Amino acid sequence: MTDINQLTGIIIETSIKIHSTIGPGCFERVYEEILYYEIVKRNIPVERQLLMPIVYEELQIDDAYKLDLFVDKRLIVEIKSVEYLNPVHFKQVHTYLKLMNIKNGLLLNFKVALMKDGIHRVFNNFGE
Repeated sequence: MTDINQLTGIIIETSIKIHSTIGPGCFERVYEEILYYEIVKRNIPVERQLLMPIVYEELQIDDAYKLDLFVDKRLIVEIKSVEYLNPVHFKQVHTYLKLMNIKNGLLLNFKVALMKDGIHRVFNNFGE
């Protein structure tokens, strides 16, 4: 089993490769599909467009939110292709981490000149 820093490193390296190859002008779904393809090629378990429930009092909403990629049941990857990341984008990833009791997330924005500027780690200090 790969440790979380190695796993995160693989996703970051792969994101840089994708960005170098196709550039910053595509829709989010294009980057998501290519990143998913690259992760599967490496035989790393990954789920795509994972619908997750939320419970509010007695109400359960089965498809309350959707994760772009859930890698090896330990890393949430949220993909954006926007001019500027807003604070709410970071809060979105943090909410996913908290609801799933996961510690590590990546927020990747591909609409940047240099991919290194679009890579952001997000942590949930209370996750497992």
